[in-house]
Amino acid sequence: MVFMGDRATLLETGRFVQRHARNAADEIIEAVGAVDAAVDTTAETDADTENETETEARHRRAAERGDLASMSALGALLLRRGDLDGAEPYLRGATAEGDRAAANNLGVLLHQRGYAEEAAGWWRVAAVAGSAPAAHALGRHHRERGDEPAAEYWLRQAAEQGHALGAYALADLLEHRSDVGAERWLRAAAEQGHREAAYRLALALERRATETTRGPHDTGTRLRVPGTGALVPTGAPAAAPAATGTGAAPGRAVGEPGGEPTEAEQWFRQAAARGHRRAALHLGAILEHRGELKEAGRWYLSSAKEGEAKAACALGFLLRDAGDEESAAVWWLRAAQDGDGNAANALGALHAARGEQQTAERWYRAAMDAGDVNGAYNLGLLCAAQDRIPQAEQWYRRAAYAGHREAANALAVLLLQAGDANGAEPWFSKAAEAGSVDAAFNLGILHAGRDDDRTALVWYERAAAAGHTEAALQVGIAALRDGDERTAERHLRCAAGGGSAEAAFRLASVLDARRPDPGPAVLGAPREEKSECEEWYERAAQQGHRRAQVRVGMLAAGRGDLAEADRWYREAAEAGSRNGAFNLGLLLAREGSEREAALWWTRAARAGHGRAALRLALLAARRGELTEGRRWCARAVELGPAEVAERAARLSEALHQELTA
Repeated sequence: MVFMGDRATLLETGRFVQRHARNAADEIIEAVGAVDAAVDTTAETDADTENETETEARHRRAAERGDLASMSALGALLLRRGDLDGAEPYLRGATAEGDRAAANNLGVLLHQRGYAEEAAGWWRVAAVAGSAPAAHALGRHHRERGDEPAAEYWLRQAAEQGHALGAYALADLLEHRSDVGAERWLRAAAEQGHREAAYRLALALERRATETTRGPHDTGTRLRVPGTGALVPTGAPAAAPAATGTGAAPGRAVGEPGGEPTEAEQWFRQAAARGHRRAALHLGAILEHRGELKEAGRWYLSSAKEGEAKAACALGFLLRDAGDEESAAVWWLRAAQDGDGNAANALGALHAARGEQQTAERWYRAAMDAGDVNGAYNLGLLCAAQDRIPQAEQWYRRAAYAGHREAANALAVLLLQAGDANGAEPWFSKAAEAGSVDAAFNLGILHAGRDDDRTALVWYERAAAAGHTEAALQVGIAALRDGDERTAERHLRCAAGGGSAEAAFRLASVLDARRPDPGPAVLGAPREEKSECEEWYERAAQQGHRRAQVRVGMLAAGRGDLAEADRWYREAAEAGSRNGAFNLGLLLAREGSEREAALWWTRAARAGHGRAALRLALLAARRGELTEGRRWCARAVELGPAEVAERAARLSEALHQELTA
């Protein structure tokens, strides 16, 4: 079955989504040669894959002629794709000719196949030839085997060549040995944007500042670490006070409020800005102590959303101190469900202060165990959102065995993501039979992945009947493929009405195909009202659907509304649509703005639009820039289609004759 748009979006609802983890090979494969830009397949036609296909074909042809660079590049391309069998002969061939990148990539390939020692041999060859990624990989290989001197040697080789991962790995090794040289390499990696290095460098600077500034008679303010404090214990009287105080990260060297940012703070900020949740926690604590509560709250919030329970707890204290107990309870609740005992105690203290003893006791015990089905499911959702998959599975199982249908669906999603399709299917079925719409949709995805389109359609129809937008889209697509336009239109209307941009575009296409040809616009004639198909195109376009934006522009141009056409072509072009850029160029050229038109045609041609390349060739020829014209002719011949390639070839020949005359 063909899927358009987002196939599924899981999160709290537990829908199936494949995890996009970075392949380890991507970290160490050296880039070889130029790679054509990737094209958004959800917004363009099937022709969008032609660049990558042509690149591969070009490298294959050159490799067959013995071109070393193409052999290496083709091997790297296939390796990234996961085609190990296809990549190996090209990498070995290039390696035999002395290509160091190929030697490194051959090592990656062999490592993926489990031949660690042979991989290390090729990494050594590449590293000796000067490959920093290979030196890094070889250093890690030796460290995994306990050979720290060899590991240090090769990691140092990588680090001294400016390799960020090599610098970080070397720092980690040196820090493990308590070597003072670790900080230098943490700094080198951090300066290249390595967020964990930035965080660990900040911790090291902070520890040093603490040791330097605190003397034996230090009587400075005792600070509460975020999420810890003297809270009401279980069973305490309702009038017992909750914790107060300023938050601070563990081991922080505390300066005076209002002081200048320290170097440690600057590195915490850099790491936090790159998504490091513990760095965001530390930064929030520093800012809170300095009295910058608004910014502290922002960083606590950022860290808490990424799953740092202590940050959620600290945010709760900030909100409580600001007088917003209800919002504080929300964050303490989230932290408590993430296993933060202090947040659970804070909730208990809050309810105890209100005289709600039974509720207080329940929250005091919640840190240890949540005994009801919804509680188990909610803990599972929280853990899954924070990528704590083993814990999430535990809570989902507990709830699913008790009959919670959405927990059963969520459990099935986890199992499927872990590669256990056979284990996932019964839970999907159980959830779907119990009425979970998401589970029915996920069963459709599961069967479609097995090429069992008939069964997939049954489940899509079931989910669509219950109002599932993406399921309705899939049913509509299947009906279009089978020629049942009436059924397709019905389901596409449901999906489009539910907010699916792809469904709105496809519905508009169905309606557009029924319209009679309006013929060319007549100058001075009254403008036609927008048709229903154009309204659906516009709805999709307003949601960022680039093909819809181009189509809206074409319809506007067809009825003579050039300003509207310009707006939509420009929006599509700026979002990366090569057709939008080409059409915008045509519109501008027609209005006399040939210079700007050339800019958009250039963008379109570079993105793989053959007609744009031909237009640029014609412009260059008209300006007398014959060499430039021939260059664009060659690009047009390369990109096609056939009619464009033929015209470009004739023009190129004419320009050649002009040049040689």
